[in-house]
Amino acid sequence: MTRSGRAWHVDAVTRPLHAALPALLLLASPAFGQSSLGQAGSLPPPRAAAPAPPAAPAAPTAPAAAEKPPRPRPPAKAAEKPAERRGEKTAEKPPEKPAEKPLARATPTLQPRPGASNSAKPASPAAAARRKPAPAAATAAGVAAGAVAGAAVPPPPAPAAPSRPSVGPATGLPLPRFAALGSNQVNLRIGPDLRYKIEWTYQRKDLPVQIVEEHEHWRRIRDPEGTEGWVQRPLLTSRRSFLVQGEERALRSRPEANAEPVARLKPGVIGMIRHCEAESAWCEARVGDYRGWIRRSEIWGVAPDEAIN
Repeated sequence: MTRSGRAWHVDAVTRPLHAALPALLLLASPAFGQSSLGQAGSLPPPRAAAPAPPAAPAAPTAPAAAEKPPRPRPPAKAAEKPAERRGEKTAEKPPEKPAEKPLARATPTLQPRPGASNSAKPASPAAAARRKPAPAAATAAGVAAGAVAGAAVPPPPAPAAPSRPSVGPATGLPLPRFAALGSNQVNLRIGPDLRYKIEWTYQRKDLPVQIVEEHEHWRRIRDPEGTEGWVQRPLLTSRRSFLVQGEERALRSRPEANAEPVARLKPGVIGMIRHCEAESAWCEARVGDYRGWIRRSEIWGVAPDEAIN
């Protein structure tokens, strides 16, 4: 068969390519490049990789300023009371008291009226009801006392007091007997006449006094402190009163020592006597709005065997 010139030229070019194709494929494979001994026309052997430079140490990272490291939690302890953790003393619970019976109503305590007088002897209830009228009498008494104290010779004994009648010449009533002041302004004089000086001025109505002598319309009285003097009869009253002396006394609901107290009376309290049986140890009395019984021996203003109706 006769080929044309162009066909022969194509065949001459492609035939060497077809013969060299397997060799090119072999050279392109990795196994051939690695097993080559460096002959002419082969791939050079692979070079060893250069060692990498050592890495620089990482700079420490500063913690954030806003964040704080967490505090270690203390180990768990037994539950404590708040007061014990602070070192304080805990208040002990008071022991429970057994149920008590309801208390009876408190007994009122009565006291004498304040400011009843500006007496020179305030410690005494009776002296609290009177005061000195003028400094002239006190000056005269001081001069007399100084003269007696400075005298070298002791004074002669006082003459015996004349016996007093058991019955008043003006009224025919027994002496001594009890009465009471009928006003808050009663002058006590040293004699039975207005010309005599005033020794004391009583400023407490219903104060009990004892009449020991009579002279026309004048009465000589003795107060609870033993002071004596003359007052006019219209300034006295026949109402019977009493004065609490010594210590606090009880006004009881019945004339018995173990009876319930109605009120407690302080020294200096004045009350009214309602009834006393002859030679009885108890008297029925009233103090303000309270009524009850009080021992005759605990008050001043009634005789030991006197009957008051």
